[in-house]
Amino acid sequence: MPFIDLETNLPASKFSEDFLKRLCTTTAAALGKPEDRMNLVVKADLPMLIAGSCSPCVMLSVSAIGVTDTAEKNKEHSAKIFQFLTGELGLTDDRDLPQPVWRRTNLSSLYV
Repeated sequence: MPFIDLETNLPASKFSEDFLKRLCTTTAAALGKPEDRMNLVVKADLPMLIAGSCSPCVMLSVSAIGVTDTAEKNKEHSAKIFQFLTGELGLTDDRDLPQPVWRRTNLSSLYV
């Protein structure tokens, strides 16, 4: 049961039900998990600064059992999710930065 947590300084109006469903579909496919097991939360309108700028940005945390446990898997997942977010939200490459992976017993988080 993957957990997707998207934090952004973009307005909540950018995150329609249709967007949430497409993000769910994209992350489920990237992780190889069924869509009906995905859990997604969007936290919008947050004060955020990435790389010294408050320009529009996104941080996405993915927690899932057995799919974010190696660097190779993380690179694959990150690329697919990054492509979706930059295309859908009009972000530039420097506003959706890959973050370190924090590992827990049987559960890992991928920060994109």
